[in-house]
Amino acid sequence: MAIPEGYKHNFETLCRARDDRALCIMECKDRVTGKMVVAVCAAWTDEEGIVHMVPVAKMFDGDPYEEIDPPEVGDGKEADHG
Repeated sequence: MAIPEGYKHNFETLCRARDDRALCIMECKDRVTGKMVVAVCAAWTDEEGIVHMVPVAKMFDGDPYEEIDPPEVGDGKEADHG
């Protein structure tokens, strides 16, 4: 499966925000379920000095290794999730 461009763009935004020290985690409302979720957000300030939060990723509620399988590395073995 190829990674869609939208995901790549979000990752690039995440990396830029990391470099700018403009990352945070916030409680956000999931529009589908209505439940509160924790999201990784990139912050930016507009010309009027208003800070905006751009959610780029949702955090796992539990152990991510119980929810997803890690990718395989070049030798066919699972990546170490130590």
